[in-house]
Amino acid sequence: MTAPGTAPPLPNDAAAAFSTGDFRAALGMFATGVTIVTARGADGSLVGLTANSFNSVSLTPPLVLWSLAQRAGSMPVFSRGSHYAINILAADQKDLAQRFAMRDIDRFAGVAWREGAGGAPVLEGAAAVFECANRSQYQEGDHVIFVGEVERCSWATNALPLIFHGGRYYTELPL
Repeated sequence: MTAPGTAPPLPNDAAAAFSTGDFRAALGMFATGVTIVTARGADGSLVGLTANSFNSVSLTPPLVLWSLAQRAGSMPVFSRGSHYAINILAADQKDLAQRFAMRDIDRFAGVAWREGAGGAPVLEGAAAVFECANRSQYQEGDHVIFVGEVERCSWATNALPLIFHGGRYYTELPL
């Protein structure tokens, strides 16, 4: 019997039914927006990374979520910090998405930003921004799910979104 609110364990053979590559390829069929999540470290350093694991949670209170690999170098900043900003990228920000996905570079060099709630960097030109208090965290599998309470949000009225699908970037196309 499983405790209330907990998922039952998977049968042992369910995990072997597909490979990690199969799982990744199937997930890639879900088109997502592209975000850059930013924060300021306790030492004042700026941290940011490209992520597409973003979703709304609640309107009242206003909550959103995103996830980060446990082994990410930026995990200490995000897990201990009081605030972060989720910058939803516009169609013309593909280069920024790629830049913040790279390692061993100064991701903020030459990037226009302003200070947001709790000192988190808010990127100029984003389609939308959610400035969040770091409300809660849940460790699941190899990631940590961050739930943020939105303290401020803004959006560009006619911005086209940057979309990621099947390993490629797209923008909105009318049907």
